[in-house]
Amino acid sequence: MTRLDLLYLKTTIQKNKYMANIWAKKSIVELQSEASDEKNGLKRTLSRLNLVALGVGGIIGAGIFVLTGQTAATYAGPSIVISFVIAAIACGFAGLCYAEFASMIPIAGSAYTYAYSTLGEFIAWIIGWDLILEYLFGAATVAVGWSGYVVSFLNDFGISLPTSIASSPLIFDTATGAWSTTGAVINFPAVFIVGIITTLLVIGIKESANFNNIIVVVKVAIILLFIGFGASFINTDNWTPFIPQNTGVFGQFGWSGIMRAAGVIFFAYIGFDAISTTAQEAKNPQKDMPWGILGSLAICTVLYILVGLVMTGIVPYLNLNDPAPVALAVNTAGEGLVWLRYPIKIGAIAGLSSVILILLMGQPRIFYSMSKDGLLPPVFSKVHPKFRTPYITTILTGVVAGVIAGLFPIGLLGELVSIGTLLAFVIVSGGVLVLRYRQPNLERPFKAPFFPVVPILGILSSGIVMLMLPGSTWSRLLIWLAIGLVIYFFYGRKHSKLGNSNETNKY
Repeated sequence: MTRLDLLYLKTTIQKNKYMANIWAKKSIVELQSEASDEKNGLKRTLSRLNLVALGVGGIIGAGIFVLTGQTAATYAGPSIVISFVIAAIACGFAGLCYAEFASMIPIAGSAYTYAYSTLGEFIAWIIGWDLILEYLFGAATVAVGWSGYVVSFLNDFGISLPTSIASSPLIFDTATGAWSTTGAVINFPAVFIVGIITTLLVIGIKESANFNNIIVVVKVAIILLFIGFGASFINTDNWTPFIPQNTGVFGQFGWSGIMRAAGVIFFAYIGFDAISTTAQEAKNPQKDMPWGILGSLAICTVLYILVGLVMTGIVPYLNLNDPAPVALAVNTAGEGLVWLRYPIKIGAIAGLSSVILILLMGQPRIFYSMSKDGLLPPVFSKVHPKFRTPYITTILTGVVAGVIAGLFPIGLLGELVSIGTLLAFVIVSGGVLVLRYRQPNLERPFKAPFFPVVPILGILSSGIVMLMLPGSTWSRLLIWLAIGLVIYFFYGRKHSKLGNSNETNKY
């Protein structure tokens, strides 16, 4: 064998080893051991009630108070309720898969950790990077909606904030794909709420959960008031036709509009999977995580459907393209519901605040897990010596989310969040499918029923809804993932603790 042949053989071996290492998997035993390390890890303080409340707090927010009206006006009309059902079904399949993983691997990191244990490091990185779209961009999106309700609420008392400091300076035209400026400088209220919530999250998870519990009670009570009293003001003519005829453009009403609306309002359901990022802080994750995930999803789906029916029954759907559609419905009802105007806005402001809290709480814990694995710098996994929270990543997430919220419009951000969420659901459902076949005898405190039907439907339903999103949203997703791959191969791959170890993780 010549020297050149030896060099080629050596290069081939190194290349094969490198490619094999990017598919390295964390063992379930190792993850469970990491989850049990309470001394050096996160503090376990969350009860079953806390978890359900966190889910409801994360789900009920922008979906009801902002996106319901916009998607009804532009995509689905009164049949927005069908879109909610479709989105809920897809979420239900994914939720069962999340519940199985969360009970089995009670550790911070959510879909990232689940992918690492089943599909390998490379897929785990992709989903970890993708989750930034879901949580960080999601928090920014909801902060923009929060700003709209605060501005409206202050206007009721004669306090008018200048649009130059209370609206997005940039706007994106989905029809032409062009950017333009509005003349505003920054959306200051959106930046302000992100700053306040970030500070609260640094102080502690228990304090944040208690704050969320109070908000959840307030906003659910107000939503029930709107449903109960608003039902008597419904004009059934506004539901005709229930499925508006398609305009000739795909996604604008008709069944294609219903499916597109389902893709956009998927953003409204992301709170339930954020619960899984707190698994390492739950008192009894094996039993309580499924309750938190599935219980909150069921409660919120019913509320979404009822609010959608009442809202489109009071206001003609074409008029609902408003930053505060629930408030618009109350105003349209006239004197009979005028007393509910202030409570609705207070409920919206409180509700959106809790969603921001849940999302800003989830992202740092994903960074924490990725850093512990070596895929991000060690500073990302630093825990505050007093508060026992991942404070560096919490502050970083808050700063970036604040900048995004201050500059960009809600529609563009909402679509990005939806496609990021759907991709996470596809990967988690696929992970359950893979792990059931590779390790069928592994202890599972909760098992998704009707295997393999549920994970397969989780993949298909989320994938189909993804396809209904605009092409420009797909383009931005691909660009985002490309940036992530550059970071992985230039930093994460080189510093990976598992990929660079001598251990082999096989099933």
